[in-house]
Amino acid sequence: MVFCCTHITFSPLHYPNPQSLLPPNPNILPLNLPFPLILYKPSKFRTKRSIFCSIKSPTIQNTPSSSFRTKKSSDINILVVGSTGYIGKFVVKELLKRGFNVIATAREKSGIRGKNSKEETLETLKGSTVCFSDVTDLETLEKSLDGLDYPIDVVVSCLASRTGGVKDSWKIDYEATKNSLVAGRKFGAQHFVLLSAICVQKPLLEFQRAKLKFEDELIKEAEGGDFSYSIVRPTAFFKSLGGQVELVKEGKPYVMFGDGKLCACKPISEEDLASFIADCVLSEDKVCKILPLGGPGKALTPLEQGEILFRLLGREPKFLKVPIGIMDFAIGVLDFLVKIFPSMEDAAEFGKIGRYYAVESMLALDPETGEYSAEKTPSYGNDTLEEFFEKGIREGMAGQELGEQTFI
Repeated sequence: MVFCCTHITFSPLHYPNPQSLLPPNPNILPLNLPFPLILYKPSKFRTKRSIFCSIKSPTIQNTPSSSFRTKKSSDINILVVGSTGYIGKFVVKELLKRGFNVIATAREKSGIRGKNSKEETLETLKGSTVCFSDVTDLETLEKSLDGLDYPIDVVVSCLASRTGGVKDSWKIDYEATKNSLVAGRKFGAQHFVLLSAICVQKPLLEFQRAKLKFEDELIKEAEGGDFSYSIVRPTAFFKSLGGQVELVKEGKPYVMFGDGKLCACKPISEEDLASFIADCVLSEDKVCKILPLGGPGKALTPLEQGEILFRLLGREPKFLKVPIGIMDFAIGVLDFLVKIFPSMEDAAEFGKIGRYYAVESMLALDPETGEYSAEKTPSYGNDTLEEFFEKGIREGMAGQELGEQTFI
């Protein structure tokens, strides 16, 4: 999930295009949904709580082999949690393309503000076994998996907090993600692929601390020797850097903090990231490792991103530079108000998130120097940010909505 705005994006996995500093709309749907469990699976396994739909039937393996890596892809059952999220949808598609059997968990009302119906979710995740459940409730999740009647070999988690708020971060980035590990292990999972974030290497925010706590517990789970993990820490996504494409097309300036050189990233496309996550299922060189990940090409500062956009439009660059001190002042005020009004803790956290992505690079930290290093940030894939911008200019940014956390 991402933090987004009409003109600016603040995300746990990305850094922002600064257009506004006001806190996000707090009117978000809760994740503890009061719906009954509904399991969608092939008709031969129908129960009174099952409804038939046209989906791919996973292969039944009553007795899992000693290692799922000895199986054919068509015999490997992969549970994907966070399957309707921004990256999750691409991960499901990539895993299916590689011939794996995919069980995708989803809420009955998924998507931004729960706008997607069950039918729309089934269409989005077509080819997988779609299991409508609630990952924030371990008992509910385990009951839904118990109804499948076959084991799980691998869990892939694309879960992420929808708000970045204090409580939501711990509820999703830690508790719900841990539920998926516990439930997966109960049903035989031998490997866990975690979509984390490169920014957790410098944890100053609550969602980063929540992610790190789960990472630590995931690593401990593998100490027994019968279980493994791959922790993927990607840099910025293309989508998070496209918030100003339409504005610049309309003749407005490109907005950036300071001189536009405070931070940098090696952005990666959703397809390339999904491909790398799918690689982690079987690649032995990615087992029990923390994997920082960037896209192809050099690291780009906000200034360089803006220059690319103006060049593609054939226009002279026009920038609006916002002093970082404005954010520091706003955060100071919010921190003071939280002492009087504790209910404002999320507003203060959002301000800190915004500042973090305005000044911190989404690159790997060099352990020797303590500095961000483009050279030590592995590159993967073929898609470039310039190609993404070019397509956005040509076709528009429809379909690139960044989520339900809107800065107005």
